[in-house]
Amino acid sequence: MKKSVLLGWVLGALPAGLAWGQAAPAPYYDTHVAPAATKLPPFVVQQPDKKRSPYTGLTRRHWQDAARYLLSGAFSYVKTLDDPMQFPKQPGKSYPRSAGQVPTEKLEGLCRTLFMAAPLLKENPKLTLNGVKVGDYYRHQLALLVDPASPSYIAPRAANGGPSQNLVEFGGLSVALFAAPEVLWDPLPKETKDKLAATMLSYGDGPTVPQNWRYFNIFILSFYHSRGYTVNEKLLAEYLQKQLGHYKGEGWYDDAPSFDYYSMWAFQMYGRLWSEYYGRQHYPEVAAQLAANFAPLKDNYPYQFGRDGHMIMWGRSITYRFAAVVPFPLMGLQPAAGTNFGWMRRIASGAMLQFLQNPDFLQDNIPTLGFYGAFEPAVQPYSCRGSVFWMSKAFLGLLVPASSPFWTATENEGPWASEFKPNTVVNKFEPGPNILVTDYPNSGAAELRTAPHQPASDPYRADENYNRLSYNSAFPWQADGPGGQVAMNYVFQNQQAKWEPLRLYTFKKYEAGVYYRDAELETNKNVRLHLAEMPLPNGILRLDQYVGTDAIAARLGHYALPSLAGSVKRSTRQVQGHEVQIIDNGTHQLAMVNLSGWQKLETLDTNGLNPVKPASTVLNASAQLPAGSPTLLATLLLWKKSGTAWTDAELLPVRELTPTASGATLTLVDGGRREVKFGD
Repeated sequence: MKKSVLLGWVLGALPAGLAWGQAAPAPYYDTHVAPAATKLPPFVVQQPDKKRSPYTGLTRRHWQDAARYLLSGAFSYVKTLDDPMQFPKQPGKSYPRSAGQVPTEKLEGLCRTLFMAAPLLKENPKLTLNGVKVGDYYRHQLALLVDPASPSYIAPRAANGGPSQNLVEFGGLSVALFAAPEVLWDPLPKETKDKLAATMLSYGDGPTVPQNWRYFNIFILSFYHSRGYTVNEKLLAEYLQKQLGHYKGEGWYDDAPSFDYYSMWAFQMYGRLWSEYYGRQHYPEVAAQLAANFAPLKDNYPYQFGRDGHMIMWGRSITYRFAAVVPFPLMGLQPAAGTNFGWMRRIASGAMLQFLQNPDFLQDNIPTLGFYGAFEPAVQPYSCRGSVFWMSKAFLGLLVPASSPFWTATENEGPWASEFKPNTVVNKFEPGPNILVTDYPNSGAAELRTAPHQPASDPYRADENYNRLSYNSAFPWQADGPGGQVAMNYVFQNQQAKWEPLRLYTFKKYEAGVYYRDAELETNKNVRLHLAEMPLPNGILRLDQYVGTDAIAARLGHYALPSLAGSVKRSTRQVQGHEVQIIDNGTHQLAMVNLSGWQKLETLDTNGLNPVKPASTVLNASAQLPAGSPTLLATLLLWKKSGTAWTDAELLPVRELTPTASGATLTLVDGGRREVKFGD
């Protein structure tokens, strides 16, 4: 089996009951967990502190409220100490798919809810939810994990056993044990401690997946070593060095091979906490290097969030949502000079409210598998319903002392407040990962571009989570439709008469405000493009050159708009001989302008493809591209908020465009001249 395929089957936390490379059985398996009897009310910020937090109202106390709120949803399924953390299964591809996977499903719910329970218990060991003493519950459940007579029993890894979901969850459990040992570990009987050590170390002292998974082994080995147990220190040291090898600069680790939020909610988070609880004492050189790799985040990562703190929908496991903000509070553990903590907290709290205040976020008191509501295109088969509580890693920020500047600073908007000027665009290129982050002062949106190279054989990274041309905080990605409907990517009608998206990108350069990539169609290497995009104050200018040797039908999509209140309005204009199509959903307007190369613009209504609402509308351009003759595909993909009409100047910020053999030259309406030049 090829390495990429092998890793694909295990990388995302493969349930223990599913073998590597084994396809999921077709029949739907239902766990028959009934919805909770009482429905949680909507989340409300009680007594917002507008002096300390003028934008969100959230302080440390409100973060605790949010953690209790989500944890109370989980505990609405717990009436006795024996009840597992098991929740209603969401229809679709998620697991469990057989009875053999149910113990691991329960383990996920138990260990991941501890990310929010542990910080709460540390400050309030007597916490009670749904009439159940929370500390008693988790201690009892830990004993059940090593009781062969319990339905929640987790058997030790077999001598020839490979990595599985159990390793992942035991790694997370070790984080909680480090965080609140006085509540979760110290009170346990020695027999229970020894049994837990034997079971957890059977996974920790064993094989793993060569990316963020090594941290699960590292935490298990480190915790038990800190408690006086004999562990495989040679393996621990080996895995630590290999984790450092994933660092690519600017605060980013690759997750073998992609860049995504795992760099933040795994590599950076685990490294920060491991150093705090164990590393600085036992491996000071490794801890120092981890700190050096963490340091650039304060100058790069916050720009990836919108002015309102909203996060970008991007990468696998997006159901973990605001776990992406966990580096911000963890900056408060070892405060670095020059950190704008008020901005960091404004972002983190804003991203949290992005979901907590969305009416579709919870179903049956538990966050859905999706982005806002349930959204099957964003779900991976390694997830169960309890997987979503990975998002509660954000609440590990509550382990940061109340006196930390992360909590005491007054919220502010960082450079959005005055440094970013209207009618400008702010690009931040990050060499190493070759990520371009763009902030748009006119709309308050943030956007990113990467150069993924993920073949279809990778079941978790070859889709819309990675292969869009760009990702924007205001416009969550939309899935492709079978009829060629596409948002923010190219699709081509391949030799099987199916519409195939670009997914094989190669970064070329970032120069003079233009981000260059090459791309080819995976099933036909004769279909090739030079891609160049220039962010503008109100959108993107795409100057792409088709250099393929086969004639082929092509489509390009803009971002998509969900239907928020009735149908999306549509209109058509002509501006200086260029066709323009416009859509408006009452919140945002999108416009697509054909500058060169396209034969047709279309406005398409779609259903079931958008993560915000089922009905949506997208703008597409289409053409039959010729063979052997370089063709310039020049397109304006524009946006602004609803409520004001587009001016001709807004719709056509390009005054003159001249194709050249190596790209194009253009003159903007502000008089600026640019040359787009493909090649190194």
